[in-house]
Amino acid sequence: MSDDRDSVSRFLLENLDISGTLVRIGPVWRQMLAGRDYPANIVQLLGEMTATTLLLGDKLKQPGRLTTQLRGSGPLSLLVIDCSQRLQLRGMARCQDVPAEGTIRELLGQGQLLLSLELAAMREPYQSIVPLEGETIAEIFEHYTRRSEQQAARLLLAASPTAAAGLLLQKLPDADLHDADGWTRVDALATTISTTELLDLPAEELLQRVFHEETVRLFPARAVEYNCPEDWEKVRAMLRALGRDEVYAALHERGEILIRDDICNREYRFDAMAIAELFADSVTPSPTVH
Repeated sequence: MSDDRDSVSRFLLENLDISGTLVRIGPVWRQMLAGRDYPANIVQLLGEMTATTLLLGDKLKQPGRLTTQLRGSGPLSLLVIDCSQRLQLRGMARCQDVPAEGTIRELLGQGQLLLSLELAAMREPYQSIVPLEGETIAEIFEHYTRRSEQQAARLLLAASPTAAAGLLLQKLPDADLHDADGWTRVDALATTISTTELLDLPAEELLQRVFHEETVRLFPARAVEYNCPEDWEKVRAMLRALGRDEVYAALHERGEILIRDDICNREYRFDAMAIAELFADSVTPSPTVH
């Protein structure tokens, strides 16, 4: 295990004006996967998507949340990751009858990339819907980054059942003034990084091995957390908003109320007594449930 698990580290190739970010998650990633039993290829795709979202979420300059989604009509219908400015993370996949092989485009079918940004200073979330360009998670987000920031980018991703990692390199506006061949050289060096190195080597050791001829400034790492706390009061408020009649009709039909929180892989169950307590302050007598 490396010493920089569950963290995001920024760095700068100072003489080239090329920026980079490295993300590593281990315990956080295993928390997200716990109890989900996804097929191996979905674990890999979700891990790559998670690493990418952290790389983008690290750019948030003020309190807010970034949500990335890949939606499709195929066996893999949804990959969704939610990341806060504090790098608090949660996410899930929705899939059915997934074949053991196939590109992300083949698994999604007719698909699209959706990004949603919520900031405290914004009245409404900013949403962007992007056509899928590329056959891998890395290629899809490379195209998105190049289009949105108008600069060359290289994204490397890796994921296993125990860890996920990502490396993002971006060419800054003055890079060619520093070294006309710098980006080409750095891009070629980055492609020599193996999956094992990306997942396991400590950040400083990895950067020293790959960019040993460059001046690398590594900034202090930021911690990543898995954030899916129980929120019974939020669920109770949702049921109250539905109203007595609708809730009791469902209770009569099913014998209990079951609310499923898919993104946190958690269930909230309410029996007749719990529902009676929920609406105890209402003036109308509670319907009898047989």
